[in-house]
Amino acid sequence: MNTKKIEEAVGRKNSRQYNCAQAVACTFCTETGADEAVMKNVCNAFGTGMGNMEGTCGALVGAGVVLGLVLGDRIKAMQAQRRIMEKFQQRNGATVCKMLKGKETGVELRPCSLCVADATEFLLDELKM
Repeated sequence: MNTKKIEEAVGRKNSRQYNCAQAVACTFCTETGADEAVMKNVCNAFGTGMGNMEGTCGALVGAGVVLGLVLGDRIKAMQAQRRIMEKFQQRNGATVCKMLKGKETGVELRPCSLCVADATEFLLDELKM
């Protein structure tokens, strides 16, 4: 496994210059052929669970953006995203931001930096990197 990619994604998130979606997606700019500034802008609205904590974890959304660009096939990308989401759910107990952050229960299931690490790990598995 390419632990450097995981460390890079977590480093981006921890820098506070990237939201969770941006941290994952921008780590794969070389593989997608995307300009980092463009990739960052594409993912602007996907941090904090689709901008309001009600949606899917931004790290998972970032992984989906990468899958679409790298695989270039809607069906293959959706199948890969499903597998990533299933692994993420199994490991963390949720895929929705507010549940991961424990906003209703007061019990955080997973901090953002580890969500970024998990999404990146599972993305690497799908991309066979």
